[in-house]
Amino acid sequence: MSSSEPASRASTRWRLDLAYDGTGLHGFALQPGQETVAGLVSAALTRLTGLGSPIIVAAGRTDAGVHALAQVLHVDLPSEWEAAARVPAPERLTRSLNSQLAGRVRVNAARVAPVDFHARFSARWRAYRYLVLEEDGPALEVTSRWSWSVPGPLDLAAMNRIAAAIEGAHDFRAFCRRPSGASDEPLVREVFAARWTRHDDDLAVGAPGTSVLRFDVVARSFCHTMVRSLVGAMVAVGRGVQDEGFVVGRLREASRVGLDRPAPPGGLALVGVGYDARDGGPSGVGAPTAR
Repeated sequence: MSSSEPASRASTRWRLDLAYDGTGLHGFALQPGQETVAGLVSAALTRLTGLGSPIIVAAGRTDAGVHALAQVLHVDLPSEWEAAARVPAPERLTRSLNSQLAGRVRVNAARVAPVDFHARFSARWRAYRYLVLEEDGPALEVTSRWSWSVPGPLDLAAMNRIAAAIEGAHDFRAFCRRPSGASDEPLVREVFAARWTRHDDDLAVGAPGTSVLRFDVVARSFCHTMVRSLVGAMVAVGRGVQDEGFVVGRLREASRVGLDRPAPPGGLALVGVGYDARDGGPSGVGAPTAR
C-alpha cells in the first residue's frame, strides 16, 4: 500500500501528534544506519504491534537537529490490534510508545483518523518558530541545542521589513536547497504570516542583558532549509552585515548568490500544523493571523 492510499478494511488509520528534541537525530525521515525520528517511532510500533516496518507519513520532514513540538504523522495499524486492546486503544498506544521512546520522542495525542486523512496532504498550514539569543560572548552548549546566540543589538525593524516582504506567494528558490542535478523550476510557496518579536530573558538562560528574539512564520508548506535560510539572511541584515534591499532583491530574482549561510538547526522548531475539524483540528499553535 502506498502512503497516499486510504487504509484497507483490515486496518485503521491513526493520527499521532508528536514532540521531539532533534539534537543528535538525523532528521525525521528514515535513513539506513542513522537514528531518525521515523526510525525510532517505526521500531516502537513494530515492537508493540508485531508489524514489520509500518509506513509512517509526516506533516513535514524536519532536518537533522531541528525540533518539533507539534509534528503530526499517520500510520495504518491492524484493526484486530485495536479490538484486542485491554484498555482504550488511544491510551494504550500513547502509553506504550512513550514508554519505549523514553523522552527522545513524545506522543502528545493518538486518535483514530478518517480513512482518507493524510498527515501531509490534509494539512492546511505549518508553523515554525526560530529562537535567537541576542547576547555577547560565546554560546553555552546547552542553549545552542534550542537557540542561536548572536551578538546584539540586532535591528529588529529591518528584520521585520524583510519578514513583511516574504508574506504572500513567492518563488523561494533563493532560500531553498535542492539536490545536486535537480531542475531549476520555480519553488512557489505561500507565506501567510511572518514576524519577529523581542522578549526579555525572564528565565535568565543567557548572559546578563540577553534578549530573546522569536521569529514566527506560517505557510501552506515549506521547501528544504527555507526557514533557516530566511533567518540567516534576516539576522545578517539585523547585524548590519547585509543590506535589506539586497536580500529582498535576491527573493525577487530567485538567486541565492551573495546571501548569508542558513541559520543553525538548533533554533528551529515545528510548533503547529493546521487541519480541518474532521481531521482532528490543529496540532500546536500558529494559525495564520493578519499582520
